[in-house]
Amino acid sequence: MGKTTFTALIAALVGLMALTLAAPAEAGRGHGNGWKGGGGGRYVQNNYYGGRGGGYYGRRGGGGGYNALGAGLIGFGVGAIVGSALTPREVYVVPPPPPPQPVYTRAGYGPPAWTPDWYTYCYSRYRSFNPNTGTFVGYDGYERLCR
Repeated sequence: MGKTTFTALIAALVGLMALTLAAPAEAGRGHGNGWKGGGGGRYVQNNYYGGRGGGYYGRRGGGGGYNALGAGLIGFGVGAIVGSALTPREVYVVPPPPPPQPVYTRAGYGPPAWTPDWYTYCYSRYRSFNPNTGTFVGYDGYERLCR
């Protein structure tokens, strides 16, 4: 589902909820049944007449379903505007530059191999240094290159 379709769906749901929540609730038959000041009254075509209300024949709740329709349309419009405002614009992001190439250096701490300084360094560090092969014998008995 694309972002535009998702935004339109959310806007439609917001509008539908505004229609549902703005509808008046009618539960029952007015405010009493005519005794002890209840007001009495009757329903005629879904409108309550009589009782304590004012206006034309004591009508209550007027406006019919047009108030709910108007509120629903306003809610739909507001939802569409807010939904489109919150939708991020498509932005081209430049990819990051590639990482730098690894730099390989020689492993070791002494001078460069096969130089006079290297011979001096290896002679002073290892008693078993062999200058012909450039190796020394370690504690484990294996020959290793002097680095």
